[in-house]
Amino acid sequence: MMRKTHLARCISLVMAGYAVAPLAHAQSETDALMLIRVTEGQSAEAARLSAAAVQTEPVQRLSSDAGVSLSRMGGRGLDPVIRGQNEERVEVLLDGMRVEGACPSRMDPPTSRLSTALAPVLEVRTSNRTLRWGPIAGGQVVATTAAPEFADDNRTTGHLTVGGADNGEGKLVNGSVAVGDKETFIRLAGGYDEADDYEDGDGNDVRSAYKNSEGRVDAAWTADNGFYIKGLASRQEERDVKFPGRGMDAPKTDTDLYRLELGAPVASGGWNLMAWQADVDHVMDNFSLREPPVNMGMPMKMQTNSETRTRGARLVLDQTINYTKDIAFGVDVESNEWDATMYNGMNLDHEASLMWPGVERDRVGVFVEAFHQIRANARLGAGIRYDRVEMDATRADQTFTPMAGGMMTFSPSGLYASAYGANDTEANDDNVSGFLTGEWRFSPVQALEVTASHSVRSPSVNERYVARKTMKSSWIGNPDLDTEKHHKLEVSLPGNQGEWSWRPAVWVDQVDDYVYRFDIRNPNNTTDTRYENISARLLGVEGMLGWSNGTWSSTSKLASVRGENRDADKALPRIPPIQFIQTLGWHYQGHTLEAEWQLARRQDRVDLESGLDPSTSPGYGVFNLSGTHPLMANLSLTWAVDNLFDNTWANHVSKDNLADSGVFRVNEPGRTLRAALTARW
Repeated sequence: MMRKTHLARCISLVMAGYAVAPLAHAQSETDALMLIRVTEGQSAEAARLSAAAVQTEPVQRLSSDAGVSLSRMGGRGLDPVIRGQNEERVEVLLDGMRVEGACPSRMDPPTSRLSTALAPVLEVRTSNRTLRWGPIAGGQVVATTAAPEFADDNRTTGHLTVGGADNGEGKLVNGSVAVGDKETFIRLAGGYDEADDYEDGDGNDVRSAYKNSEGRVDAAWTADNGFYIKGLASRQEERDVKFPGRGMDAPKTDTDLYRLELGAPVASGGWNLMAWQADVDHVMDNFSLREPPVNMGMPMKMQTNSETRTRGARLVLDQTINYTKDIAFGVDVESNEWDATMYNGMNLDHEASLMWPGVERDRVGVFVEAFHQIRANARLGAGIRYDRVEMDATRADQTFTPMAGGMMTFSPSGLYASAYGANDTEANDDNVSGFLTGEWRFSPVQALEVTASHSVRSPSVNERYVARKTMKSSWIGNPDLDTEKHHKLEVSLPGNQGEWSWRPAVWVDQVDDYVYRFDIRNPNNTTDTRYENISARLLGVEGMLGWSNGTWSSTSKLASVRGENRDADKALPRIPPIQFIQTLGWHYQGHTLEAEWQLARRQDRVDLESGLDPSTSPGYGVFNLSGTHPLMANLSLTWAVDNLFDNTWANHVSKDNLADSGVFRVNEPGRTLRAALTARW
């Protein structure tokens, strides 16, 4: 794909400058209060591995957070919805790397690239209390892979996990082995998991089969003076993934990730430089894993080949002044390329749509932020960030014909012009974001947190440039979209006393130029999907109450979101209902048992005109059990019974089910027994 923008060239120039600059150390997360949840917290590696062994994919661990919903489209590719905001408004960072998906329909959201072999620690951020990874529009999922733990004087460590599930006949095996010590090591890890179609609570098969494999190597070296080098290379291969929530399946998706990180102490802090590369190749079609539609006795086969390429680098300097002031500043650059072409015809060599017509995005960002411990019980923080974003569709003038042998010819630029009157595909954004936060512990057991922020998000590749035209429908992005501006305010009262802890919170997000996707249903039974800017507002309340005496524990979580399209005075689409999660746990000499009850109210506030809400959704109550038991010093058994009472249910935010008539959303699995053995040394 030919490059025609110039900003991306600065990546190589900045990288050259990094080699001689005093750089910055990525700030350790002293500010745990910015998180609505740290999945598994800072728990031991064994606990993370055990929990991951009885879940279909790592992101499923976030389902125990009432503020997070998971949108299902198939057996893999669960897509998180955070406080009612989803897809492009939720960023995913894999060990500091921003990775984009390669499917216009989001069959491969960034969370599908989380390692199943090494069970990363997952954090969910909802407010700007740091800008080093960019402004937070809806939410941020941060996955961090822990370094290997070497016991005593051992020079090797590792694990092996073997597991399975009855519903869908799932199988899993993964492992790792590391050699070295805390300061210097090399680690190999890999895994394979697969499943057939599962059954929902009514005993109906849900098209959800998949195969997934991964292999990775990472290493680190630290000198006596604190200088360190870290590196990673990984490959993931997904095969034969079925999606009832789409008219196609994904027979092949390959992901290659590379990361290099350098850093060292300097003055009263440190510098950190990280560069990364992420390449994703994706194929989806309507014939490999299903019967294609037939017209006049001929199969109507379609296939889309898509890819995304990401290159990035980030430089950060952290300093502490007089033990009370923490200051950080940095610069990052990122270059993205997307290309997707849909083919049809007898030999699948006819270009039927240029879904991503050679889209390029270049971004340069700079930030500075500071935190001041003004008193022993009070802390203030503030930060500002500027991003320059340049986007263009380099193949927008290229033509295609929706039907092989047809006479009607279109181009992406022509589609943009006919849909919106847009005559220029170039978009240049100057985004300024910032935050102001304060924490005040006004009593020994109670604190007050207040965070106000302004975040600017550039529209995504789909929102600006998708270009799909068939005889029955069209899906066209809008190059003239304005940037989305989020004005957030959050107030919470965290506290703890004795065996109790709590955290009530209220928040509001006023969004100017919210990017709204909607459907136009025409009299001839065709559908046109379009994008426009609107004014929107999201409001929410959350609560957490926890208790533990060391053996028994109980946690209650509640979340409620209301989304409003203020221009049309109606609900925003895909807003989750009120959700409540109650857990009860028992821990004794390494044995753990946990019961979890997930409840959701019926959701009647929907936007059927958007095409994103297929219907209202009923409420549900799902009961889950799980446990872990040490069998010997280095061997443990983990088990889980999901959906114990075999209910038929679906998350409100899940995609509409196109494969089964009468089913509005892709249903979750019925009762499922999972078990795994994990050996560690």
